[in-house]
Amino acid sequence: MNYLKRVKTSVAACLVAAAGSMAPAAACTGISFTAANGDYVQARTIEWGDGPLPSEYVIMPRGYESVSYTPSGKNGLAFRARYGVAGLSIVQPEFIAEGMNEAGLSAGLFYFPRYGYYPPYDSLQNHRTLSDLQLVPWILSQFATIDEVKAAIGGVRLVSLDNPGTSSTVHWRIGDAKGNQVVLEFVDGVPHFYDNPVGVLTNSPGFPWHLANLNNYVNLYAGSAPAHRLSDLTVFPFGAGSGLLGLPGDVTPPSRFVRVAFYKATAPQKATGYDTVLQCFHILNNFDIPVGTEFPEGKVPDIPSATQWTAAVDLTARKIYYKTAYNNTIRCIDLNRIDFGTVKYQTAPLDKEQKQPIEMIRIDGAL
Repeated sequence: MNYLKRVKTSVAACLVAAAGSMAPAAACTGISFTAANGDYVQARTIEWGDGPLPSEYVIMPRGYESVSYTPSGKNGLAFRARYGVAGLSIVQPEFIAEGMNEAGLSAGLFYFPRYGYYPPYDSLQNHRTLSDLQLVPWILSQFATIDEVKAAIGGVRLVSLDNPGTSSTVHWRIGDAKGNQVVLEFVDGVPHFYDNPVGVLTNSPGFPWHLANLNNYVNLYAGSAPAHRLSDLTVFPFGAGSGLLGLPGDVTPPSRFVRVAFYKATAPQKATGYDTVLQCFHILNNFDIPVGTEFPEGKVPDIPSATQWTAAVDLTARKIYYKTAYNNTIRCIDLNRIDFGTVKYQTAPLDKEQKQPIEMIRIDGAL
C-alpha cells in the first residue's frame, strides 16, 4: 500500500466513515471566554467513538516546509512557515486539529458532514490545492491575524482526500489574542466567514442555522423557577436549576450547541486566563460522550470515552493545555519557552502511556 493510500485509508477510518448512518459520530464542542484581565481562551473537545484516535502534539519551527496532500498524491500547495506553531494533531502529524502560532492566532477544525462543499478537485490546480485537514497548519504557519486569513483564503483550493461525491467536510474556528473569533465554512465551494457572537461551536448544520435555533430556547434562564399556583395546586421546583428545564441533553450537534451556549452565558467571568482555562475544562466535562451511547449492546469498543481529548488554548499567554480520555491530568505546552527559530520539527503522542495516574493518599498510622 503506497503512502497516499495509507493516508486516505487512515482518514477514512477515523473521520470520513462518520458520515455513514451506522457509524459513530465525530463530534466536537467548542467554547471561549475572556477573563476579567483581558486574557482570551478558546477550548474544545474532540470525539471519535470507533476506537483510539491517533493524536500527537506537533511543534513546527519557522521556516519549516510543508506540501499538502491531494487525492492524487503529496503534490499540492507548498508552503514555508513564517510563524512557529504548536498544535494537537489527529491521525497523523500533518493534520493539526487545534493549535496556535507564536503571534497568538489560533485555529481548529470541527467535523461538518453533509453541509460543507468544497470546489471540485482539479489536478491542474494542484499547485494551490490544500487538503482540508491541513488548513489549520497553513493558517497558523502563514498568518498573524484573522484579516490576513480572510484576504488569502481565495488563493487556495480546498479539497477532501476521500472519494469525490462522498466527501466529508469540516468547518473551522479561528481566533486571535484580542478576543476576535470567526467561523469559516465552505458553502457551494465558496468560503464564508461568520462572526461568532456566542463564542461556541459544534458540528452540522451550518453556523447560521445554529444561531437561529437558539430562538427555540428563549424561555430558558439561569437559576430556579418560582413556585406558582396551578388551579388549586401549588407547583414548585424539585431542586436548583429549574430555569434551564427543557435544555436538550442528547449528544447531537444542535443540542450540544444549545447546551454549551447556555453554560457559557451563565458562567461567571474569571479573573485570569489560567482561572478561565480551568473553568473551560470543568464546563467541557459536561460534554464527555460515554462510548456506550453510540453503539448497540455488545458492539462497544474498548476505549474509556468517545471524547478522545479536550484542549484549552490561552491565546494571550500563548499556552496550550490538554487532557485525554486515558489521562485526565492537564498538561501544558508553553509557546513562550520555545525558540521557534532554532527548535526542530517534532511530534510525540499526547500520552506517553495510556494510563491514568492515581495519587495514593498516605494516612498517618496506616499500614
